[in-house]
Order: sequence, then C-alpha cells, then structure tokens
Amino acid sequence: MVSIIGLVVFGGVVVGHTLLAAILTRFFRLRLKTQFGWVIYVLTLIPVVLFLSTLVFTGVLGLGPNLGSPTVVFGVMIGLPIAIGLTLDLLYVAQPDEVELPETQ
Repeated sequence: MVSIIGLVVFGGVVVGHTLLAAILTRFFRLRLKTQFGWVIYVLTLIPVVLFLSTLVFTGVLGLGPNLGSPTVVFGVMIGLPIAIGLTLDLLYVAQPDEVELPETQ
C-alpha cells in the first residue's frame, strides 16, 4: 500500500526533475553558439543528471512508491520530466535570440 506522504514526495521529485530539465535546457540553449548543439547536450547530459538524482532519491533515501519495473521508473522519473521541461522551454519561454546576455571580456 502506498502512503500519501510517499505519493507527495514522489510528485515533488517529478516536479523538481521537470524544473531541473527546463533550467538545464534553457542554459544549454543560451550558452551554446551552435544551432543544434544544445539538442545533443539535452539528450545526453540531462538524462545522466536525472538518473543520478533518481538513484539518490529513490535508492539511497528510499523516497516514493515502488513503481514495479526499471522501465517505468526511467519513463516516469527521467523521460517525462525531460519531455515536459523541453516543451516548457521551447513553447513558453522567450527565444534565446530575444534574450540579452552580458558582454564577455
């Protein structure tokens, strides 16, 4: 039986992963000078960061419910936050061309 606290913590971890994915996507889009280089970083580095975070929260700390299989854990804790975070950054945040960055020295 899953407790209410376990579900709330699980939801918090998923929301945190989504925010982290959106922030990292934005960072890569703003800092990289290439047209599609940020896509490679988003698809390679963000899953690694979320995987390590998932190991810490669900493995070491033992938070959240048992999802049954590693495939479901990967989909819910890594795939879903990346998809939502990428969508948030691409659709609801200003394009990097419209953002003014400080001059570098």
